[in-house]
Amino acid sequence: MHERTSPNFGFLAHHDARLVALATQAEEHFAADPTVTLFKLRQFGEFLAQRAAAKVGLFVGGERQELVIERLFDRNVIGATQRTLFHDLRRVANVAVHEATADHREALHQLRMARELAVWFQRSFGNNRKFDPGPFVPPSEPKKAETALHEELQRLRDDVDARGKELQAASRAIEKEAAERLTAQERATKAREDAAIWEALANEQMADHAEKSAALQEQNKRLLTELAALQTAAQAMPAQQLARAIEQASDASEAIELDEAATRKLIDRQLRDAKWEVDSQRLTFERGVRPTKGKNLAIAEWPTLADGKEGWADYVLFAGLQVVAVVEAKRKHKDVMGVIPQAKRYSVGYVVKGDEFLPEGSPWGAHKVPFLFATNGRPFLRQLRTKSGIWFLDARRSQNHPVPIESWYTPEGLLDLLKQNVDDAHAKLKVEPMPYIDREYQRSAILAVEKGLEEGKRELIVAMATGTGKTRTCIGLCYRLLKTKRFRRILFLVDRNALGKQTADALKDLRLENLQTFPDIFEVKELADLKPNRETKLQIATIQSMVKRVLGPFSEGAEAEVPPVDQYDCVVVDECHRGYLLDRELSDREFLFRDEDDYISKYRRVLDHFDAVKIGLTATPALHTKEIFKSPVFSYSYREAVVDGFLVDHEPPIRIVTNLAHDGIHYDAREEVLVLDRSTQTLNKEELADEIQFDVDSFNRRVITENYNRAVLGELVNHIDPEQDEKTLVFCATDEHADMVVLLLKEALKAKYGSVDDDAVAKITGATDRPLEAIRRYRNERLPNIAVTVDLLSTGIDVPRIANLVFLRRVRSRILYEQMIGRATRLCPEIGKERFRIFDAVDLYSAIKDVTDMKPVVVNPLVTFEQLVKEIVEGKEEEFRRLSLEEFRAKLQRKKRAFKGEAEEQFETAAGMTVSELGASGRCGAGAATRSHARC
Repeated sequence: MHERTSPNFGFLAHHDARLVALATQAEEHFAADPTVTLFKLRQFGEFLAQRAAAKVGLFVGGERQELVIERLFDRNVIGATQRTLFHDLRRVANVAVHEATADHREALHQLRMARELAVWFQRSFGNNRKFDPGPFVPPSEPKKAETALHEELQRLRDDVDARGKELQAASRAIEKEAAERLTAQERATKAREDAAIWEALANEQMADHAEKSAALQEQNKRLLTELAALQTAAQAMPAQQLARAIEQASDASEAIELDEAATRKLIDRQLRDAKWEVDSQRLTFERGVRPTKGKNLAIAEWPTLADGKEGWADYVLFAGLQVVAVVEAKRKHKDVMGVIPQAKRYSVGYVVKGDEFLPEGSPWGAHKVPFLFATNGRPFLRQLRTKSGIWFLDARRSQNHPVPIESWYTPEGLLDLLKQNVDDAHAKLKVEPMPYIDREYQRSAILAVEKGLEEGKRELIVAMATGTGKTRTCIGLCYRLLKTKRFRRILFLVDRNALGKQTADALKDLRLENLQTFPDIFEVKELADLKPNRETKLQIATIQSMVKRVLGPFSEGAEAEVPPVDQYDCVVVDECHRGYLLDRELSDREFLFRDEDDYISKYRRVLDHFDAVKIGLTATPALHTKEIFKSPVFSYSYREAVVDGFLVDHEPPIRIVTNLAHDGIHYDAREEVLVLDRSTQTLNKEELADEIQFDVDSFNRRVITENYNRAVLGELVNHIDPEQDEKTLVFCATDEHADMVVLLLKEALKAKYGSVDDDAVAKITGATDRPLEAIRRYRNERLPNIAVTVDLLSTGIDVPRIANLVFLRRVRSRILYEQMIGRATRLCPEIGKERFRIFDAVDLYSAIKDVTDMKPVVVNPLVTFEQLVKEIVEGKEEEFRRLSLEEFRAKLQRKKRAFKGEAEEQFETAAGMTVSELGASGRCGAGAATRSHARC
């Protein structure tokens, strides 16, 4: 080992001499030039992360350090604390090198944190999981060290003295382990290689580090070769062995311990990132620091009274002279949530010391300071909920409870929060009219959300069948919540650009009050806007864009643009059931995720980032929606909407049978999947697996054959007419399949009708030129009236004229299936749409029927009103009578849409009531049905 080897990092020598050399150089430059120290530590962090990635088969050559760190974190190789430490090494060094702002205290902190990462690496990939290197040995002190630095270095020296010779013993153990691994010849070879590394790194100059010496370049080539070999070895490991290696690294992450000083340093940085001026060693009450006009200060060790005795709050936050928050900071191992009571005592016992003043409205009960925080500096982890993150309590309402948040409120965010009065907003909501919402169930949905908010719920979900007006309902809800100042700013999340554009259009179309639209009243930011203004009340964004903004990857310096946790206080998620794999066409056009679990993980991390109420909207609740948003506060099913006349019913599918369809479908569903609740004709879908296992992929590959599709489409054209106003939507297996279907369908139509307009049939997929324009034409123009898609039109797209659905592919997702069915459920009076039809060439309907409640209400269209009335009157079981009554009403809704002019007058005369009155929810009881039938 080199004679100058660091006592803090020498144990890494048997892993990679570069790591030891870089760390040693960082220590040696500390006294004279902390910028060089930070630069060397950045290199150290890069090599360490790359080697860790290679050890578990995750190394990608030439990749930015940020991406390496994120991959290690995503695959659970490192924990949230290690992720923060790695990123800090990178960010701080970048700022120091480019802006020449390094100081000794920061360099010392980063040396200590680099040492923590080194210990993690040794515990993860060495032979001793409980490896203890002894205390950190401080570097040489600068000649003119400031007081705070001198005190910190002295504390570290005292720690070394107190623990005696533990460090030397640990180093000797590591050297012995390395020696036992290598033969004499291997040790000689390694010694020569290590010497070359030291020499190459010693010759590197900060001024021209972009043009490294030939020796260093040669060493870098060797490094890449070595990492590639480690990567190959890791990939060759048995899966269980590799999983154990990752588990060991993950366990080592949890074992990291930071002392009080390091914890405070991390908290200082977090507060600084949130725009507070902070330094827990310099900016303290004892050093004479006081609140100042025009400054947002986090002053450390502020004296207060707690239970009549003097106590010191770790930080008190001041916006100018106004006292806004108390912060209690504890070391990592503490239960963070359990520290809030101490912050409460300091809030109750706060004593004004000088020119500062308490906010208007103080005290709130016994609390003088409104906002309370507790933290241990550890990044928020849901699985360690009470022991991580920053816990926050708005103490102004006794009903409020502490909640974990990912980062600190900004001064602006706390001042905005001070202006909100939740109780006043709830009182206003109770008397606020909603003339812009016509349907009773939509009003009920809005009131259910508002009731949930008043009860203190922070996650809510509304389940409304596709086509029942979720967007209109949501616009009305958002308008009420903003008008009454229940929320300050709402983020409206969608998962694709087309839905964002559709939402923006709906905001401009719906007249709220005094013929004004939402954008007439409130400032709205649309998809092209990256962030809100101070006046913005609602912002529309895709989940993909918010993942980029919140989680990265970031370009250099862009981390400062991460939105603060207080940017939105309400997040509305449209189609919140969505999973990435339900729409593969997004992958190369909007954002790439590894798989559906990766999508849901990042989607949830975005939601967790903001300290906001989350409101989900969906037609098809999925398992992960219940985990995020809890159980629905309001539900309105497809069956209810059909019976009430707000959606159209569908007939049992028209089967187009081919030899391929006779292969059968084999699937394994969870036991509860097959249990249908006959009382509501619905399933408890939140408890279902969203995917039904049958051989979908191999089947879909087999349907991409010309003869099969020609046979199916030849039969299909006997049922559809391209000259009619109703539209048809065809679902294919792949984009290649869609191309084939377009060509064959045009041929079949020409053979059937003699000629067909070329624009009558169009492919609309992610590969289509200008897909949003294609969707618009399909929705608004007569042609095309037949669209061929894969997934792009499967969800969220509103085209009321769709009256025919054609399945040429199988899907395993119950959610996707219901969304596909939902494309045709909307009313369309202008074309006299009474029902929609399903043409099923792959027997999808029968495969899914046991796990969906989107079934025909009118099961057999040939059953007469007379038979249904007989069942209603004479049925022995109440459930049977109820289902017959619902079928009667649904059948009547079809007739209602067909009755016009004289026919409608004749019906009203015979029935003694209008068609609408008879079909209205709750109006058509058994007696009404019997009387109307008798009269008719």
